Amino acid sequence: MYRFFYGISSMLHLPKDLILASSSPRRSQLLRQVGLPFHVMSAEVDEQYNGRQPEDFAMEISSVKAQTIAGTLDNAIVIAADTIVLLDKQILGKPKDADDAAQMLRMLSGRMHEVITGYTIYERPTDYSITDYEMTRVWFRELEEYEIKQYVASGSPLDKAGAYGIQDDFGAVFVRRIEGCYYNVVGLPLAKVYNDIKRCVANCSS
Repeated sequence: MYRFFYGISSMLHLPKDLILASSSPRRSQLLRQVGLPFHVMSAEVDEQYNGRQPEDFAMEISSVKAQTIAGTLDNAIVIAADTIVLLDKQILGKPKDADDAAQMLRMLSGRMHEVITGYTIYERPTDYSITDYEMTRVWFRELEEYEIKQYVASGSPLDKAGAYGIQDDFGAVFVRRIEGCYYNVVGLPLAKVYNDIKRCVANCSS
């Protein structure tokens, strides 16, 4: 468990510890961006796709992650999330290896895909929770084969759903445009998550 401290002040006062149930550096950076102090406790759960609607699947995984961590705590607010990339109804998860990453990028080249992030805010000890999702449409430009190979060689795509990060040096120039929340593509729909943390704080303070 780690504590992060920031020079920026948050607009939201938290009456108890905030736990991020994810080891994702992108999600940590997003919480730092809005000045929220938090601990990290990674939740390892089975993320094998079960055939449900993609948004339902992402929300289910986030809920399982949140409950897994919340079950070990007495007094805290837990945030968990799961991001998936959807191309023509096919879910693109994290690539198995470099060849798989390159193949995913070829599939995304010149096309539109959807990024869905399911998230859960879970408060202890009341077990009050909010689960929701956000969807963003992303258009890739046509990628050159050498660009794909160089990006894969950097190692960056290997821990990301869909084998890219919009915030990466390469990912930033692969994306032609988006429709929806940018931060959702990074890993957390910040505006919705922040508002739901407010709701959770209000509930545990009432």
